[in-house]
Amino acid sequence: MQDETILSSEFSSSPELVEKLYQYGITKKYHAGDIILDENASIRSIPIVMKGMLKVIRSEEDGREILLYYIKSGESCIMSFLGGMHNEKSIVKAEIEEDAEILFLPVDKVSLFIKEHPEWLDYIFRLYHKRFEELLDIINAIAFKKVDERLLNLLHKKSGITGSQTILTTHEQLANELGTARVVVSRLLKQLEEDGKLKLGRNKITILKTFSS
Repeated sequence: MQDETILSSEFSSSPELVEKLYQYGITKKYHAGDIILDENASIRSIPIVMKGMLKVIRSEEDGREILLYYIKSGESCIMSFLGGMHNEKSIVKAEIEEDAEILFLPVDKVSLFIKEHPEWLDYIFRLYHKRFEELLDIINAIAFKKVDERLLNLLHKKSGITGSQTILTTHEQLANELGTARVVVSRLLKQLEEDGKLKLGRNKITILKTFSS
């Protein structure tokens, strides 16, 4: 099965760890738009994406949101690891981006696996390193890039992750992920369409071959 292949690939040197993940973990299926973890919620388990994709979002008091990073098959949320291990509330929201299958590992098993399986600790460090770099990119974009550049980068990222030129999203969703107003995103997308770089449809955007960042 595909999900078994994902875990076996991530932990190829430890079949015993893979077996324990299935033994103690609980697998659930979700649809795009479902929230699997909300801000200020207790973290009782760690999500590992088996199929599909989810996104991690941070909200401000005024209701604005900003996309922090995506979590793809075989990956998990490092913020859930850190919060769960220290018995803290979640400071982010995790939302399903594409229909997904998630394996939830109880928090108490996370620390146990660290002691018993070096591969598990290495997995956490690799996730931490990757997310740290992604968050640095977010900070750099907010500090130094204009909204149009950030929009182009986001579209490229979505296309690269899904492997498709057609992105299923709305102007409002893009605005939330960028932490800006929907009217700003709509104006920029319209300009890109007029420039022949993409084609707008109902809840979808098709990137054309001439599209370039």
